[in-house]
Amino acid sequence: MADSIEDGALGCILGGAVGDALGGPTEGRTPEAIRERFGGDVLDIVGPFHPDWQTARPLSPLHKGDGHVTDDTLMVMALASVYETVRAHLSAFDIADHLVTEIADVVTYVPEFERETVLVNRLFYAEKYLLLRLRHAHVDPREAGVGNVVNCGAAMYMSPVGIVNAGDPEGAYQEAIEIAGAHQSSYGREAAGVMAAAVAEALRPGATVDSVVQCCTRLAHDGTRAAILAVTEAARGVQDWRRAIPVLRDAVRPFDSVGEDYRAPALDARKPSRTKAIEELPVALGMLVATGGNYLDTVFGGVNYGRDSDSIAGMGGAIAGALHGAYVVPSHWSALIQERSRKDLHAVAAGLARVARELFAQDQERFARRVRGFPVALPMTEPTPGEVPI
Repeated sequence: MADSIEDGALGCILGGAVGDALGGPTEGRTPEAIRERFGGDVLDIVGPFHPDWQTARPLSPLHKGDGHVTDDTLMVMALASVYETVRAHLSAFDIADHLVTEIADVVTYVPEFERETVLVNRLFYAEKYLLLRLRHAHVDPREAGVGNVVNCGAAMYMSPVGIVNAGDPEGAYQEAIEIAGAHQSSYGREAAGVMAAAVAEALRPGATVDSVVQCCTRLAHDGTRAAILAVTEAARGVQDWRRAIPVLRDAVRPFDSVGEDYRAPALDARKPSRTKAIEELPVALGMLVATGGNYLDTVFGGVNYGRDSDSIAGMGGAIAGALHGAYVVPSHWSALIQERSRKDLHAVAAGLARVARELFAQDQERFARRVRGFPVALPMTEPTPGEVPI
C-alpha cells in the first residue's frame, strides 16, 4: 500500500497519466484492430495508430502516442491547479470561477498538438460545454451540466477530488457530485462521484481491491451501481487481463448506450438515463478485480480493450497507483511521458498532497466546532418538592 498521502498522490497521478499515454494510440479501436496494427498486444509506449496522424483524421489531427498524455491528464492537472488556488473543498461555483479560467485563458503545452495553446482548443465537445455554459451562457454552475452529452468527461479528471479527500470516500463522492454538476448530468455525473470515491478509498490505510469495489457499489446509484456490480462480478471469473477483455465487454454491454461501433454511436447514445452507465469506470474497476489490483495488468487491460482506452487505462491506473503507491508505476515510463508531454507530474502530486493535508486540518477544526456547538441535552433530574419541572 501507499505509505503516505504524498506517495499515494504520486502513485495516483503518475499511474493515471501513464495509463492515459499508453491508451491514447488504441482509442476508438477494437482489440483485433489493435493487434493487427501493432503486431500484437500493446505493452509499451507506441506511436500513433495512424503514422500520418496529421492528415489521417483532418477534423482532429492529434498526435496520440509516443508518450503524449491526452486531455484526460491535462484536465486532471487543471483541476489540481484549482485546488492549489482555492485551498478548500470545491463547489460548482469554483469550477465556474477557476476551472473555466484554467481551460480557456491559461496557455499550456498540448502534447497532441505539439504546440502551446489554451486547453479548450484540445477538449472534446462535451468538455467545451464548460466554457459555453459557464462563461458565455451564464448558467447557474450547479445546473450547467444539464443538456450536455452524457459521457466520461467529468469522471476522467476526478482523481484530485479523491486525493484531497483521502480516506473519506463519502466526502469525495459528495464533493465530486457537487462540482461535476457544472459539467455533466445523469450517469456521467454519477460516475464522477464514484471515481473520486474509489481514489479516496484506495488511499485509506488497509484498503484493498475488494474494499474499493464495495465502496463504489455502496455509494453508486441506478445504472452505474448495476453496471459496476455486473462487471466486477464477471471479472471474478477470470484472472488474466486478456481473457477479461471480452468478458467485461459482455458484462457492460447492457448498460452502455454507445453501441458496438464506438466511432458511430447509436441514435440514443449518451442521453440521460437512470438505467445506463458510462463504460469506462465499470470496466476499469473490472480490470482491477480481474488482475488482483496489479498496476501493470490493470493498465494493459484498459489499453488493449480499445474503445475509450485512454480513459479506461487512466482511471484504472489512477486507482491502482493510489492503492499501491508510486513504486508500481515504471519509472522509465513516467519519466518519458513527462519529458515528451512537457509536464511536471511530480509537482502536481506534491501540490495535491499539501492541499490534502490542509483540508484534513480544516475538516478536523470544522468538526470540532460542530462538537462544541451541538445542543447536547442535559440529563433529566427528579424535581425537588415545590419545584416546577422544566
